[in-house]
Amino acid sequence: MTSALVIIPTYNESENIVALVQRVLAAVPGVSVLVVDDGSPDGTGAIADGLAGAHPAVHVLHRTAKEGLGAAYLAGFTWGIEAGFARLVEMDADGSHHPEELPGMLSLLDDNDLVLGSRWVTGGSVENWPLRRLALSRGGNLYTRMALGIRIKDATGGFRAFRSDALQRINLTSVASHGYCFQIDLLWRALERGLRVVETPITFTERLAGESKMSGSIVRESLARVTRWGLERRAREMRELFLHHRRLPSVRATQVALPH
Repeated sequence: MTSALVIIPTYNESENIVALVQRVLAAVPGVSVLVVDDGSPDGTGAIADGLAGAHPAVHVLHRTAKEGLGAAYLAGFTWGIEAGFARLVEMDADGSHHPEELPGMLSLLDDNDLVLGSRWVTGGSVENWPLRRLALSRGGNLYTRMALGIRIKDATGGFRAFRSDALQRINLTSVASHGYCFQIDLLWRALERGLRVVETPITFTERLAGESKMSGSIVRESLARVTRWGLERRAREMRELFLHHRRLPSVRATQVALPH
C-alpha cells in the first residue's frame, strides 16, 4: 500500500485551495492530496486541475452537484481505498486545519484506527471564533456525549485520520448524514464497531477567506439524528438488560428442617 491520502472537499474555495495544498505537501513528505470538488462555480475545480498538473501527488475528483460534505468524503474514501492508500485523512479546505499537525496525527495511527484532531481536549484551541460559534460547538459536543454515552470531547471536528482497513469495517454505504452531522455519524459507527479511537489536540483557526458552509438546517439535522441514535442506544440497552434477566436461573425458596 502507498502512504497517506489527504482528502479535501471543496465548494467555492478558490481563494484557499492553492495555499492549503502547498502546505500539505510541504508538511508531510510523500503524502498525496485528493481534491473533491462539487462543481464549484468560482473555478475551484479548474485551479485544482492546475495543481494536479504541476504536482504528481495531487489528484482531483470532479462531482457535478453540491451534495454535501458527507457525500464528498464518502466519494473520497472510496477513491482512496480503491487506489490502495493505507491512511486516509479528512481536512477542511478553508485553512482552519493546520497541515503542520498532520505528522503527529499520522504517527498515532500506528496504534489506533481513528485519530481525531480535537479542539476541546487539553492543549486544543480555537482562534477567531465568535462567542456564538464557541457556544454552539461546545453545547453540541456536550449534548452528543450525553445522548450517546461517549467520552469523546470533540465529536463534530473535521480534522481526522483513519486507517483504511479499519474504515472499511464501517458500513459506509448506509451513511446518509451530511455536513456537521456526518462527523458524528462516522464516529458513532466507529465506536459501535470497536475501533480504537484517540483524540489529539489541534489548533483550529477560523477561515480568513470565503464563506462558511455552516447553516441552521445542518445543526437541526445533527440534533435530530443524535437524539434518535441516543434513544436507539437506550432502547437497545434496556432490551439487553431485559434479556439478561430472563436468562438468569430462577431462585426458588427451599424449606430447611430445623433441629428440634
